Amino acid sequence: MGSKVIEGRRTADADGEVVVFLIGMRINRLRAVRSWLPALLAMPRMLRELGADDSSGLISARYAVSGPREFAVVQYWRSTQQLFDYAAAQDKAHRPAWAAFNRRIRKSRGSVGVWHETYRVPAGGYESVYVDMPAYGLASAYGSAPVATRGDRARQRMAEA
Repeated sequence: MGSKVIEGRRTADADGEVVVFLIGMRINRLRAVRSWLPALLAMPRMLRELGADDSSGLISARYAVSGPREFAVVQYWRSTQQLFDYAAAQDKAHRPAWAAFNRRIRKSRGSVGVWHETYRVPAGGYESVYVDMPAYGLASAYGSAPVATRGDRARQRMAEA
């Protein structure tokens, strides 16, 4: 995401299906650093790996913190297949990080929780508006266009497809 404000009312310039992957963790026991710190540090490493490979399928990612114990990443992917392929790839950072996390978590007895949600949103099943914002959310992944190109109201933008 850039920090340059784009003036006016804009909407994401996504065309077709959108894949959104949300992944996060919650630290349940702050003192169990050995349980949660490796998982927390693994995510930036994976995002760097994905960002360095244009064919990975990851379009954009953004960190979200919702308190001192909860961390998440919002990711936009070209397809669910590319997301699943990365998760299963033996030669990528995810598999060893996930295996190590599972080994640690068995011993940690609930000291850290993880979650993820995957959304495959069909064309016309999403809309967005950004007013005087840098590229953000879908617009950071797909670019943006003036709202008028897709309809002035949310109802119109969703009905377009």
